[in-house]
Amino acid sequence: MKARMLSKEIFEHIEDGGFKRDYQLPEQINAASGSIMYNIAEGFERGSRLEFINFLTYAKGSTGEVKSQLISALDRKYLDQEKFDYFYNKADELTKQLTSLISYLNKSPIKGQKFKNRGQWQKNNNQQTINYKPALWLELLWAAKATSTS
Repeated sequence: MKARMLSKEIFEHIEDGGFKRDYQLPEQINAASGSIMYNIAEGFERGSRLEFINFLTYAKGSTGEVKSQLISALDRKYLDQEKFDYFYNKADELTKQLTSLISYLNKSPIKGQKFKNRGQWQKNNNQQTINYKPALWLELLWAAKATSTS
């Protein structure tokens, strides 16, 4: 949701004439901010924890690209300091959340939906077997969000 809002707000600033006669930088920052959200969605839909992590790292890279482009926009006076700080802080918060989610998923025993019918897996050290639940991915996302904000 935060990736979506960042992309939307950057696009709105571009549409409001914030980048004036420059055509390349607005296209780049618009594409990079959208790429954050697209990579999160694509990785999630792959149904594999490891692929999800991989696409989250792409999203994190796109967030870094947006932050770099925001610096260029500030230097070219397309953004005032207040707007720059607003967008940069949103992107930086998103980077921290992605890092937290990647860390959480790296420690998770859940393999993902594509492995659903390939048997059961072990939970913790008590060797208790559990079946995969599709809603578990959403629980992971919410748990990671809760740990990143606390």
